[in-house]
Amino acid sequence: MTFTDLKLTNAFFRDNFIGPKSDRPTVTVMRDGFAEVTLQTGRQHSRPGNMVSGPTQMALADTVAYVTIFTKLGITPMAVTSSLNVSFLRPCIGPSMRAEGTLVKLGQTLGVTDVRIFGEGRDAPSAIATVTYALPK
Repeated sequence: MTFTDLKLTNAFFRDNFIGPKSDRPTVTVMRDGFAEVTLQTGRQHSRPGNMVSGPTQMALADTVAYVTIFTKLGITPMAVTSSLNVSFLRPCIGPSMRAEGTLVKLGQTLGVTDVRIFGEGRDAPSAIATVTYALPK
C-alpha cells in the first residue's frame, strides 16, 4: 500500500502544526518510499551570507522523514523522531531549500530514512542525514 495524497498531507501540516505560515514546509512529491519537501527561507532561517541555519536544515530533514513514513503507512500523527544524525557538507544557500527522503527500512516499530538537503538551484547536497522514527503500536 502507498499513500501519496499531497493535498491531504499539506492540509495535515497546516492544521496540526502551530507557527507562522512562513515556517511551514510544502510537501511537493510523495511516491512509494520517497518524499520531497521544500521550504521558502527567510531571515529567521538564515545566518550571515544568506546561509540556511543548521537547525532549519535539521527541521526539514525531520519533516521529510516523517512524510516518507506516510508514503507507506498513511498519515501517522503519533510516529515520533527516535534519532536524527546529520552531516553538514557545504553551505546551504537560500532563499529556498528542499529535502529528499528515501525510506531505507520500515519495520514493526522503527522506520529509517536517508535524507539529502539541497540549497536553491544546487545539485550537490548541503547536508545528509539519517532519521529514525518510532512507529505507534
